[in-house]
Amino acid sequence: MTNRFPMGPLSALIATFFFSINDVTIKFLSGDYALHEIVLFRSAIGLTLLLLIIVPLDGGFHVLRTRRLGMHMLRGVCVVFANTTFFLGLAVLPLADAVAVFFVSPLIITLFSAIFLKEKIGPRRIAAVAAGMIGVLIMIRPGGDSFNLAMLLPVVAAFAYAALHVMTRKIGVTESAATMSVYIQLVFIIVSGTVGLTVGHGQFDSGSGGMFDFLLRGWFWPNTADLPLLALLGLASACGGYFISQAYRISEASLIAPLEYAAMPMAVAFGVVVFDEWPQPSTWAGMVLIIGAGLFVFWRESRTGQIEEVESPRTRR
Repeated sequence: MTNRFPMGPLSALIATFFFSINDVTIKFLSGDYALHEIVLFRSAIGLTLLLLIIVPLDGGFHVLRTRRLGMHMLRGVCVVFANTTFFLGLAVLPLADAVAVFFVSPLIITLFSAIFLKEKIGPRRIAAVAAGMIGVLIMIRPGGDSFNLAMLLPVVAAFAYAALHVMTRKIGVTESAATMSVYIQLVFIIVSGTVGLTVGHGQFDSGSGGMFDFLLRGWFWPNTADLPLLALLGLASACGGYFISQAYRISEASLIAPLEYAAMPMAVAFGVVVFDEWPQPSTWAGMVLIIGAGLFVFWRESRTGQIEEVESPRTRR
């Protein structure tokens, strides 16, 4: 077995950075454009970059041939649903809060990897998952006076995101990261285009400025000043999607999932610098629990030697 241990974690960290750029840019644009219009531009640019650069570097266009089209479409539906619910919440929540609550997803991935992929997660890892869940509850504060129903949207997104990456792990032995990324972008384009044709005239836009207006707002051609931001979104989407697919394709899901917690400090930094959003004490407390749980999982399994790389994925080159 070839030792390629660093490549999975490194790919996950690179993907996390690009996804953080994606989040802050979409939140920045959410006050002016419809969600699915932003996603359509992002995916069209991302798909172009994939086809022109990443696919040729990953073995050529023949890697796009697949016998698992149904699984690719199902993954695409999961990621579209995850994106929609997360970005609706992101439009009305502080950036750090939305990202922190969403990070119940690595905990769900860890559990799903045991249930569906039969990966071993010992009692210490289960305890760490429980601690992380407590951190999420501290931030959501269900039943409290300050409870915001929109805080549940990132949780819903997390379940869809977890399902996505369990499927990524399942088909990664035969499908390349570029293949998986291309089909996801295609699903984004199909869904976004359909939504645009259905509600893009703005007939359901109430004008109240809430998160549902972000979903139902009328479409219009972007301002020239915003075109670079849409191009940045396309770049971030293509690179983030490729690297996260690569990470889950070549490494255990239970190893990669905790590394995505790096998005939390990134979200705090972007929230403060771009939106002047300072996390509340409960957000800090929850993040400490979640990050601590993830880092404990990584440290413990590294010490006991239970983290190891999977066999090289069999791509059709």
